[in-house]
Amino acid sequence: MTSLTRVMTTPAHTQAQQTDSTNMEPLMLKPMPELIMEVSKNVRRLDSANAYKEARQNNGVLIDVREPQEAMNDGVPQSVNIPRGIVEMKVPELVPDADAPIYIHCAAGGRACLAAEQLQRIGYKKVTAITCVPETIRRHWQ
Repeated sequence: MTSLTRVMTTPAHTQAQQTDSTNMEPLMLKPMPELIMEVSKNVRRLDSANAYKEARQNNGVLIDVREPQEAMNDGVPQSVNIPRGIVEMKVPELVPDADAPIYIHCAAGGRACLAAEQLQRIGYKKVTAITCVPETIRRHWQ
C-alpha cells in the first residue's frame, strides 16, 4: 500500500528549499531590521526639528508613508499620506520635479528609510527620511 505525505511549506521550509541558481546555496531571508540598517546607509536622515527648519526654507513636501488607518489615528496635519506600498506610483503625481525636496516620515523611521530609498531609485535627488515618532514631528511642524 502506498501512502502520500502532504508537505506543509512554512517560511522556514520555503527558505531551506529555495536556492541561488548561480551557486546552489540556500537563499536566506534578510530580517527587516538588517534591511533597514543597510538601506539607511544610503538615505539622508534628519530629526524632526532640523527637517522642519530645512523644509521651511526650501518649500519641501512632507509625506507620511504609514498605512491610511495609522495616519488617520495619529496623523501630522501638514503631511500627505501615501502608503509605502504605492509611494513610487503616487509621489510622481504629487511631486513631478525630481529636484524638489521631499521629507518622508512614518511611525519610527524604518518605513521612511525604505520609501526614501525607493524614491531615490526612481530618480528623486533630494529625499530625506525623518527619524522620529509622529508626535515629535507634529510638535515641530505645527
